[in-house]
Amino acid sequence: MTAQNSATAPVTIAVESPGGCHTSGHTSEGHTPKGHTSKGSTPASSASGRRGTALALLGVIAFSLTFPSTAWGLESFGPWSLVALRSALAAVIAGAFLLACRVPLPAREHWAGLAVVAAGVVVGFPLLTTLALTTSTTSHAAVVVGLLPLTTAALSALRTGARPSRRFWAAALAGAAVVLGFTVAQSGGSLSAGDAYLFGALLVCAAGYTEGGRLARTLPGWQVIGWALVLCLPLSLAGSVLGLAYEPVHLTGHGVAGLVWAAAGSTFLGLYVWYRGMAEIGAPRASQLQLAQPLLTLVWSVALLGERLSPAAPVAACAVLVCIAVTQRVK
Repeated sequence: MTAQNSATAPVTIAVESPGGCHTSGHTSEGHTPKGHTSKGSTPASSASGRRGTALALLGVIAFSLTFPSTAWGLESFGPWSLVALRSALAAVIAGAFLLACRVPLPAREHWAGLAVVAAGVVVGFPLLTTLALTTSTTSHAAVVVGLLPLTTAALSALRTGARPSRRFWAAALAGAAVVLGFTVAQSGGSLSAGDAYLFGALLVCAAGYTEGGRLARTLPGWQVIGWALVLCLPLSLAGSVLGLAYEPVHLTGHGVAGLVWAAAGSTFLGLYVWYRGMAEIGAPRASQLQLAQPLLTLVWSVALLGERLSPAAPVAACAVLVCIAVTQRVK
């Protein structure tokens, strides 16, 4: 999810038409694009704002279920098989949408950026978090990955040459310190292999989101993730064959449901509605909704997986949320 904050300058964003296929539009300082609310907004624009908020919130809910669905998927599949199958299924869905909307192939200059998105969001983040969840709880992973908005903002600042204020960096470093302290305390005084996977996932996903944000200036966001998925389809199909050949498979209702949701819900549907909602209400407002994602994941980990939260988990999640909120308000 790409979100504009104090670390990124206002940028052009391609938005979708109500029908889901691409049109072009932009957001910039001093302009209110169609679908955004402002002072003196009409009833139609207010309705568009409500629709956009609902879509963005649906995206956040879908993302918050990613770790619980992955934990379910691991009941039936090995980590490598699960990631490959998830990517392949999501790519088939994305390809069908791209064909249905008759979306032309991206320009040649976009393919390098799409490869970065694919490496970070389609392959790197799912693989590293899945490997982490073989030894870590979803609640633990949710707190660590709750640092992703700050990691993305920091990497985006370095990528774009922006110069956020000292207050921004202070909040970002405070959030990082909270997460590092939480992981060390939860891991008995040192970082575990699962924590190494999670921190690696933060970096590769932030790189993918940063590059995706750059591409979203000219391509609708859902097309960015759609083409990234399609680009990985040969690799994900080969990975599925190899994974299923070497890893045991024990099909269960939870396992199949987890795979389907991780592919269709988290990887494609979540990003689809998220980007459409962000186009309606703007990245800053949408990013505020995303602050609830780690806490929602903690709720799902208890409700769906029966995990017992340590007292530190919700406290650390709320502390990270406050740090992110500070960065969102820094000008």
